[in-house]
Amino acid sequence: MSQENIPHIERRTGNAAFVRDAIIGFADGLTVPFALTAGLSRHVFIIGGLAELFAGSISMGLGAYLAALTEAKHYVVEEKRERREVEECPVREEEEIYEIFEEFHIHKEVVRPLVECLKSDKDAWVGFMMKFELLLERPRTSRLYLSSLAMGLSYFFGGLVPMIPYFALVDVTHALFVSIGITVVILLAFGYVKAIITGTGHKGAFVSSLQTLAVGVVAAGASYGIVRGIEGVKPVGDEEIGA
Repeated sequence: MSQENIPHIERRTGNAAFVRDAIIGFADGLTVPFALTAGLSRHVFIIGGLAELFAGSISMGLGAYLAALTEAKHYVVEEKRERREVEECPVREEEEIYEIFEEFHIHKEVVRPLVECLKSDKDAWVGFMMKFELLLERPRTSRLYLSSLAMGLSYFFGGLVPMIPYFALVDVTHALFVSIGITVVILLAFGYVKAIITGTGHKGAFVSSLQTLAVGVVAAGASYGIVRGIEGVKPVGDEEIGA
């Protein structure tokens, strides 16, 4: 079979937005609660760690919902404005179509049949301008809920994994080192898989896994140092009370 007869198949995913939300939520969930609890004692961890986990997952979910809602409202506002411009300033809107194609060095004579076709269908004209002039895609209303659910749950499960040793082990120091080991492995695996999903090669995925680990180490180290520093500061008046 010749190369011309081989069908061309483009491999694309229609769930890129949900993958993005899950990646963001899982990455934050994996690093933030671990970084917070790295400097805490066991009894404080149980209360503070779980409180942060639940509050963080709810916050991430609501944040994703509000972001998607804002995106949807922005699209509606821009669509109304574009429709008004098509109705009131059709000549200018036609010129904008030509300007879009001029970027690709396509002359007016070639584009004119397309312009005439779009002028006969105002909805198609508005849709064309939204996509190619404003670079806006129509948001899916179902994404408002799915996006928040994906980010919230991924944050929760991402943060829950490094906390498990604290529940299973009594010795907080032992639990900390086990948690560190688990987190390192997951950060490396997560960084690698994340890169592969987004189309990066194996070499780039390996670099991505190291970058993800570095971010987690910096976050945990900073949190540990801050918590230990705060614990070492005596409240004002303690010396007077002791005296």
